[in-house]
Amino acid sequence: MSEALLSLHYHVSPDDFQTAGEASSDVKNKLKKMGFPPEIVRKVAISMYEGEINMVIHAYGGEITVDIGMDEVRAVLKDKGPGIQDIGKAMEAGYSTASEKVRSMGFGAGMGLPNMKKYSDEMKIDTEIGVGTTVTLVVRLA
Repeated sequence: MSEALLSLHYHVSPDDFQTAGEASSDVKNKLKKMGFPPEIVRKVAISMYEGEINMVIHAYGGEITVDIGMDEVRAVLKDKGPGIQDIGKAMEAGYSTASEKVRSMGFGAGMGLPNMKKYSDEMKIDTEIGVGTTVTLVVRLA
């Protein structure tokens, strides 16, 4: 990645469905103001939102760092949650470990990680059980 034009940092609170999505929405608005193409804005917003919601549902919140460059947008979502037991299973559309309470609120459909992968050009998951998970998402401009 070339030098970042803008670096952003967000805190995601655990179990806070009221503010969930604020980080991805802020990045979306900044990308629009910077003149990024709508398809790039859409890909970043969707992939980031899915990750942000996963942090609220499955982890104990976390931190998101976004670097906006000339050639790509890179988002690093880091939590101190329980970790992902089975990444392969978690990548299956519809597989979810969300609680009944979370599902009754309309979340936890098991599309978070699959959508993060679908709407990013590159996705890397580093997870350690009992320590946390870091997901790196990259959306390239070309």
